[in-house]
Amino acid sequence: MTDRPAGDGPGEPGPDERATAAGADPNVGISLTQAVREVEGGDDRPPPMGTVGNVITALSVIAIGVAALIGSVSLGVGAARQPRAGTWPLLVSIVLVVLGAGLLAAARRTADAERFSPASWLVIGGVATMIVFVTVLDVIGFEIPAVLLCFVWLRFLGREGWRMSIVTSLGVVVGFYVVFVAALAVPIPHLF
Repeated sequence: MTDRPAGDGPGEPGPDERATAAGADPNVGISLTQAVREVEGGDDRPPPMGTVGNVITALSVIAIGVAALIGSVSLGVGAARQPRAGTWPLLVSIVLVVLGAGLLAAARRTADAERFSPASWLVIGGVATMIVFVTVLDVIGFEIPAVLLCFVWLRFLGREGWRMSIVTSLGVVVGFYVVFVAALAVPIPHLF
């Protein structure tokens, strides 16, 4: 037995085959989002966020970019030949503001952003652990917080196995230590 749609009678072509035979594309009239959902296996994704949610997201990105812009200027920008501490943050913040403006301009036409759902807590958990990492970095160095951050992201957010999470977390931190502390002598807080 085949998986093709049944026609009107035995041995007759199905609706997709009739449309193709007539020169029409059976997928005309469905959006790209609908086509992706059909390929991915259904409508188990959260519904679209909508225009208001898109505008709030765009304004949030712009606000973060403006705050970073102000912070980078307070660090001192310098010149192209003699950049100072605020040069790279300034460039990144300009990119954020431009991207936020692009999101704002496309807010009505964008339908692929998802509403807040239980899966969104993973993103919030990732941001929260990163904030804790940055907070304790100056106090106890990067080694222990980095191992814990990698482990939490792999094991609990990424749902990797215990062994994989432990080995990868330790390997990543050892690699970062060898490259940035031992070889390049980057002045980051460290214990060893």
